[in-house]
Amino acid sequence: MNGEPAGQGLNRLAWQLARLSGSGPAVDPLLVGQFSANYHGKKDVLRNVTLDIAPGEILGLVGQSGAGKSTIAMSILGLLRYRGGSTSGELLFRGRDLMRLPEREMRQIRGKEIALVPQSPIASLNPVLRIGSQMAEALRAHQKIAASEVAVRLLKALASVSLPAEEPFLKRYPRELSVGQAQRVLIAMAILHHPLLLLADEPTSALDAITQSEILKLFARLNRDLNLAILYISHDLMSVASLCHRIAILHDGQIAECGTPKEIFAHPQHSYSQRLIESLPAVRSVLPV
Repeated sequence: MNGEPAGQGLNRLAWQLARLSGSGPAVDPLLVGQFSANYHGKKDVLRNVTLDIAPGEILGLVGQSGAGKSTIAMSILGLLRYRGGSTSGELLFRGRDLMRLPEREMRQIRGKEIALVPQSPIASLNPVLRIGSQMAEALRAHQKIAASEVAVRLLKALASVSLPAEEPFLKRYPRELSVGQAQRVLIAMAILHHPLLLLADEPTSALDAITQSEILKLFARLNRDLNLAILYISHDLMSVASLCHRIAILHDGQIAECGTPKEIFAHPQHSYSQRLIESLPAVRSVLPV
C-alpha cells in the first residue's frame, strides 16, 4: 500500500507471495483485514495491523508481553469494548466485516464459528460448577440438543482431546484437575461446535515443558483432523516454530514481518525479528520439515 510505514503490508505480501510460489494454501483467506485498536487513555495499541489466515492454516502471532497480542484476539471476537477498548478498520471473516456486525450476530459467531482457548486454564473455569455442567452449557449456547445426546457429545469431545471419556470425569470440579487437564477441557469446549477458527491465547504459558509439548501435538492433530484454522498467540518462538505454518511478528503495535518459520528464522528482515532470533539457541531441530 502506498505510503505505508516500514513493516506495514508485509503480512499481506507474504500471503500473496506464498500463494504465487505454491508454498502457501492456494485458497482465499478465512480471515483478512487491516485494523487499529486503542484503550481509554492509551492510543495506538495496534496500528493498521494486517492479518490473513487461510482455512486450515496455523498462524503464529509472536510478540513480547504487552505488545498487543491478546488485543488482536479480543478485536477478532468483538470483545475489546468490554475491556475499555475500541477498534477501527476492517476485519472480514467469511466475507462479513466483524467490526460492523451487530452484537446479536457476533454472539452467533463467537464460540461457534470462532472459538477461544484462554491463557489461564484453572482461572477460566467456574470453580463451583462440575466440568460436565460447564461443557453442557457451552454446547447448548449454540445448539438445541436433546438431553439424552448431551453426555454422548461431551464424552466424544473429551476423547478428542485425550481426556478420560467417562461419566466420573464429567462430575469433577476444576480443583480436581491438573493444569494440563484443565487446558484440555477448555480446548474440548472450544471445539464442541466444530469452529472454523480457533484463537489460542498463550495456551501453554502455565504448563510444564512436557505438558506444553503434548498440547502442541494436540493442536497439530486437531488442525489436521478438523481442518481447523488456528491463530496461535505466544511469546515463545520455539513452540511457534514447531507448530505453525506461518509466523507474524508483532512489534510496536504493528506486524513487523510475516513468513514461514524457515523464512523468519533463516532470513529475518525486521531488526526486532533479528534480535529475537539472535536471543535463541539453535532452532533447526524444531522447524517443521
